[in-house]
Amino acid sequence: MCLGIPGRVVEILDADPRMGVVDFDGVRREVCLAYAPEAGLGDFVIVHVGFAISTVDEEEAARTLAVLRAIPDALRTELGTGEESGGAA
Repeated sequence: MCLGIPGRVVEILDADPRMGVVDFDGVRREVCLAYAPEAGLGDFVIVHVGFAISTVDEEEAARTLAVLRAIPDALRTELGTGEESGGAA
């Protein structure tokens, strides 16, 4: 499954391409910010495969995270925070 996950930019790194640290509901990952140059500290971005692809407002990020929390395996799988659940595809 491929998802765009919302997270908050908590650090901007001095790198080329532009990189940052994004907090995904307590899980922090380094993310490329080159495709969302308007993103700054405290902003919410949608991240897909390690790239911030757009910014979103806090309300939209909260709604999306609520949906993802209702599907526990989605966040765990996408962020690599645990084992993927078993089962046939």
